[in-house]
Amino acid sequence: MTGPHRRHTTSSHDFRLLWTASAADSLGTQVSGVVLPLLLLAAGHSPALAGAVVSVSLLAGLAAGPFAAVLADRGARRPLMICAALTGAAAMGAVAFLATGDRPPLGALCLAVTVERIATCVYAAAAQGWVAAVVAPAGYPRAVSRLQAGEQGALVVGPVLGGALFHAARWLPFAVDAFTYLLAVVCVRGVRTDLSLGTGRGPGRRGAATVLTDLREGLRFVGGRPFLRGVLWWMTGVNGVLAALYYGAVFTLERNGAGTVAIGTVLAVAGAAGVAGALIAPRLARRVSAARLTVLVSWAVVVVAAGLALATGAWAYGALFAMVSLLVPTLAVLLAARAIAVTPPDLQARVGTVLNTVSGIATTAAPLVAGALVAVAGTAGVAVAGAGVMALVAVYASRVVAPALRASEDGAAAAALPDAAREEAG
Repeated sequence: MTGPHRRHTTSSHDFRLLWTASAADSLGTQVSGVVLPLLLLAAGHSPALAGAVVSVSLLAGLAAGPFAAVLADRGARRPLMICAALTGAAAMGAVAFLATGDRPPLGALCLAVTVERIATCVYAAAAQGWVAAVVAPAGYPRAVSRLQAGEQGALVVGPVLGGALFHAARWLPFAVDAFTYLLAVVCVRGVRTDLSLGTGRGPGRRGAATVLTDLREGLRFVGGRPFLRGVLWWMTGVNGVLAALYYGAVFTLERNGAGTVAIGTVLAVAGAAGVAGALIAPRLARRVSAARLTVLVSWAVVVVAAGLALATGAWAYGALFAMVSLLVPTLAVLLAARAIAVTPPDLQARVGTVLNTVSGIATTAAPLVAGALVAVAGTAGVAVAGAGVMALVAVYASRVVAPALRASEDGAAAAALPDAAREEAG
């Protein structure tokens, strides 16, 4: 193993609890997130204001995540997850209460939504690293695969459930989100494994200066490893391009008069393909090297993006998005598992948060870019631009990410030989 020595603790009981907490958190976020703009529109606010509220809350969450990662790596992973989930439950409970009125006060609603988004990002940042605490290194691909499948499943079920609940009563989706936070609290409290990974720091490591030092340490670690640096830029490019393509398709379908059913179908088909892609990742990894898969998937996204320039309806969009949603999660699982394996225990949260935050910024900017391109050149413009950017990503993946991944895997195999020899001699 190329990463430093870590405990080989595997607990199926604890993994099930933490998987349930992750899946519940993802489902609740999808249930409430899809109808939040509808709540603002129903209260008489403009689409521009609704979009601004969502964007500001997302940016606030992205800013809070790295600081939560520092505390998690100092040993506060479990209490931070619990506190964040309780805060999120309270915030969503407040939104549910406000939604019972005909015109919820905008200031109170924005405050509650922003607090909830910060809580979600703090929870996600703190949760980075628990796989290394409860799963042996050989099980990382399968564990990450199941986590990814849970998140993709939430993308399928969440919007449909959220829309149905909102139709029944405007406050219901937010109450369900609050409940999922409480379920996460129960699950995390029930975990028996020490989630700190034995990295708790003494009282001398306190203060704003040391927090910034710890943040820079995580950035330096990612920047100093060719493999992690390659994964960072690959994730940023792919997530940004795919988000722009998706929003471009949604904007075009809405402008052409397609109903919410057609748009929901595209999302559901893509989400279902994502679940399948995540689940087959460990099995595919035994047949195709991750380095080769990186090149194949990257260029496949270029082809799909180009195909979207010719698509004319919801079914064509659904088929193309299903293709890319099957491929990208498959590779993302393998890259994430390898990133966990090469990261020291006391950097797990910070490294994971660096990867997610940088790629999250690109995803946050994607709706604005897609909207502008659709207004000027339609979906074809978004698709052509996406194919061009993705071609650059594919070249980078071929020349940088794949070779770094081969070197990382070769180093892991070489490091494993002495261990195997010692076990045989023993």
